[in-house]
Amino acid sequence: MIFTAEYLNKHLTYITGYMKTTPSKLKILSIDIGGSSIKATILNSKGDLTMDYKKVVTPNPATPDNVIKAINTLVKGFPAFDKISVGFPGYVRNSIVKTAPNLGNDFWKDVDFRKLLQASLGKDAQVVNDADMQGLGVVSGKGLEMVITLGTGFGTALLMDGHLLPHLEVSHHPVSKGRDYDEYIGDKALDEIGEKRWNRRMEKVFKILKTVFNYDYLYIGGGNSDLLSFKLDKNMKIVTNADGIKGGAKLWQEDKHPVTHTAMATPTK
Repeated sequence: MIFTAEYLNKHLTYITGYMKTTPSKLKILSIDIGGSSIKATILNSKGDLTMDYKKVVTPNPATPDNVIKAINTLVKGFPAFDKISVGFPGYVRNSIVKTAPNLGNDFWKDVDFRKLLQASLGKDAQVVNDADMQGLGVVSGKGLEMVITLGTGFGTALLMDGHLLPHLEVSHHPVSKGRDYDEYIGDKALDEIGEKRWNRRMEKVFKILKTVFNYDYLYIGGGNSDLLSFKLDKNMKIVTNADGIKGGAKLWQEDKHPVTHTAMATPTK
């Protein structure tokens, strides 16, 4: 039997292509875990929302088992998906959680959250820091761009030409009188000092960030970003959580973002 080029082309295409979900047709469950709520939606491969995102209250205590149960409750009734992307509020290396100050470090140290998600939901998963995932969703891809999130704590991400740089837990660096950024401008500080004093602190923080990082553009997300009452520089912009959750699609665009897998993980030991 002689195999023509046309025959081989036809059948190789079937074997290598149609037996798998093609990248252009991927549906991605994108999850944003926060100190107060867990949000999720389904994205297409371009990062467009195929449905409005839904949310549930973050469980208390926020143990890995309780968070997995909350996610299962949240996504019940969601359309089918092929991959899972998670933005997590802590230091994450290769999808393994190292710290989770706003959920409970003792609960989360060295938890392989990807493994738990895959076992529970039956799909391949990736887990990164929540600010990193938001960064992938909002940046322009030009120059050095910084993303911060203002909420329960203070999240940060740095990207160069659209690629994640090694994650730095800036939130735990002292900023004033021995207090770190979480303690200085997080939710608890806001409740204690009120919006007026909090805004003065934020002006100080922005000056520090501008001096230290010399970014080309700064994106500001998180639930408390709407409380900023002073004029922002031209290279600063407030973004929404809906914008940030789109970053979940970028985690699966390996060809377009070849360094994402190594950079987002931060240096290994």
